[in-house]
Order: sequence, then structure tokens, then C-alpha cells
Amino acid sequence: MIVVTGAAGFIGSCLINKLNEENFNFIVAVDDFSHPEKAANLADKRIQERVDREELFDWLEANYQEIEFIFHIGARTDTTEFNYEIFAHLNVEYSKKIWQKCIDYQIPLVYASSAATYGLGELGYDDNESVIPQLRPLNPYGESKNEFDIWALEQERKPFFWAGLKFFNVYGPNEYHKGRMASVIFHAYNQICQTGGMKLFRSHHPDFKDGEQMRDFVYVKDVVEVCLFLMHHRRNSGIYNLGSGKARTFLDLANATFAAMDRDPNIDFIDTPTDIRDKYQYFTQANMAKLRSIGYDKPFHSLEDGISDYVQNYLHGKRYL
Repeated sequence: MIVVTGAAGFIGSCLINKLNEENFNFIVAVDDFSHPEKAANLADKRIQERVDREELFDWLEANYQEIEFIFHIGARTDTTEFNYEIFAHLNVEYSKKIWQKCIDYQIPLVYASSAATYGLGELGYDDNESVIPQLRPLNPYGESKNEFDIWALEQERKPFFWAGLKFFNVYGPNEYHKGRMASVIFHAYNQICQTGGMKLFRSHHPDFKDGEQMRDFVYVKDVVEVCLFLMHHRRNSGIYNLGSGKARTFLDLANATFAAMDRDPNIDFIDTPTDIRDKYQYFTQANMAKLRSIGYDKPFHSLEDGISDYVQNYLHGKRYL
């Protein structure tokens, strides 16, 4: 039996699909299931039981002997939310409870951290655990993720295997419900469908030309492959980057989206919204050497290949993974 929190969300539902593909069918899906817009993410998935997120700990107490693994993917991920108390409850305190239960019941754990912990990248993007307490995230979401990472590293008692994954810019199927927080590829596709063109943010940084801001975009199919690797590996506990390992420009992304839609590029630039301008990352790139060093050897999708698959096999026709 495998527990997945955030099961109805973007990455959680894609992870359940991958688990089902590998014939793991005794899945316990944990989430706040009161959001009908996420229901389609779990349609046709093989799930043994659904547990409301606020009832998880009582459920664990009654069922822990059957649990093989916990993937704690659930979190509040809205980077424009500035009420830290929301993040403190869902991203920090809730995660501490799961950590403690994994110790008590001897359950291995993989949890979702975030590249938002790196802030402006002043200290680079190396998943060196000695640097984590010095990181300066740009928003309460990143602060909450970093707070839990720091707490986990400080604990004398830990699950017998655990891994925190710093997700970079994840894109792919099953993010239809995410609204403003959906990937740039998702918004690009919809803009192009509606207007025939795409708007990118201007650069407000002297070192970057318009559209040449760079991010590490990672396809969700690669993310879930890493999750399954760690489930089987169960050694080398720690915090790991999870990106493609290669920064690409937003112009690259836009051109790849137009190409996947078989359209000529039509790109305009608009000012970055003032509410995020001072907290905008101009460059992110995951150093993936640490994950590679423990034996993960599968290639990651190139941005062009990932976008092509996403657009042609999922966004066209609004299909789900």
C-alpha cells in the first residue's frame, strides 16, 4: 500500500498514474477532495481508498502496518499568497507530523520541497545540505519549504529512508486546475489558441534581454520517474534537486510551443506584474550531479521534446495522464 498526499493535484495524480503503470494499485489518495475542478485528475486511476487530508493521521494510526511507502506531494503552492500562517499549517506543521509518523511506523518517505527555496540564486543551485540554512527564499511559499528542509536536516531521529525533492519548474498534463499557478507552457498554449500570439514578460534586469530570462523546466513524466527510482532505491537519504539540469530561455519555450502547434511564432512583450517584479527569478538551473551520483541514469526530456508531447498528446483535446 502506497500513500500519496496531494493526490488530486498536478504532480500527485501523475505519480499515481506512473505507479499504476508499474502495477502498484493499492494506492491511498490523500487530499482535500472538495475541489471538483481536480476530480478529472483521478478519473480512471486505480485507487484503493481516498482519505481527506485532515483525517490522514487517524487513518495512519489504524492502517500503518499495511503501508509500504509515503509520497508527501501535497502542499499549498501559491507563490502569490503572502499569509504565512497558511503555509505554516499545510507545508510545515503537516509535514512534521508525517515525518514523525514515518519514524514511529518505520515507513520510508519522499516529500516535495521546491527550487523556490533558492530565492534569487545568490548561493547557486547546488543541493548542498550545508548551504540550505543560508538560503533566502523570495516568498512565504519558498520560506515554508526551506523551513521544513532545515528542520528535517536538524532532526536526530529520521525515517530509515527519506528524500526531499527540490522541484524546479515542472510542467505537463493534469495542471488544468491550477489557474495562474499553471506552467508557462500551459498559458502559452491557451494564449496562442485564443489570440494567435503569445505575450512574454519584459526583462527588468540589465543582464537579461527580453525573453531571455532562463529557467530549468522539467517535464512531469521525468519527475515521477525519479520518484519511483527513490521508492525502489531506499538508500542515500537527503535533499535532492529535481530539474532537467539545463536552463532554457522563455523565448526557447515560446518557440517550442508554436512549433508543437505547427504555427509561426508571434511573440510580444509586456511588463512583469508589479506584485511579483521584485521577487522574480531571472535564472534557475538545477545541479543534478547529486541524484546522478546515487545511480539515477535516465535521460530527461529536452524542452522541445517535452513540450511537443505535452501539447500534441494532452493539451490538444484536454487529455489527462
